Amino acid sequence: MTVKTKASPAEPLSKTRLRLWLKLLKASNRIEEEIRRKLRDEYQSTLPRFDVMSALFRYSDGLKMSEISELLRVSNGNITGIVDRLTQEGLAVRVAVPGDRRASLVRLTNTGRAAFADHAAAHEEWIDGLLGGLSADDTEGMSHRLDKLIHSLEEPKA
Repeated sequence: MTVKTKASPAEPLSKTRLRLWLKLLKASNRIEEEIRRKLRDEYQSTLPRFDVMSALFRYSDGLKMSEISELLRVSNGNITGIVDRLTQEGLAVRVAVPGDRRASLVRLTNTGRAAFADHAAAHEEWIDGLLGGLSADDTEGMSHRLDKLIHSLEEPKA
């Protein structure tokens, strides 16, 4: 199989960039598809639930619903159902925010933290396996280039 690395002289750079975008999307979709399948099959869980637990795990003091939504870039409505189920299962609790009767913080319980730690370890193994075809140099190089891309995307546009 031949891999094209540079645009032909007759092809504009915009076409090469479009192909790059499609390859990034394809790789991301395949990885996400496999992670979703493994979470469902091995933990009877979902990727959105994993993401919410991950956010709560990182912020052990708890997060408001709006903060979870902002971190994950999804609506409060999507978060509410997940937090309700985590609470019902004893994996999370809602704690009142002093001075704000309408707000509450969501925290993982000790049981929730242990469950997430187990899921996170499995997730790391799955990602390692999925990206196992990449050498350390490949991984570092791609990571560096993606950091550059992310930085350019986050720069204010004139």
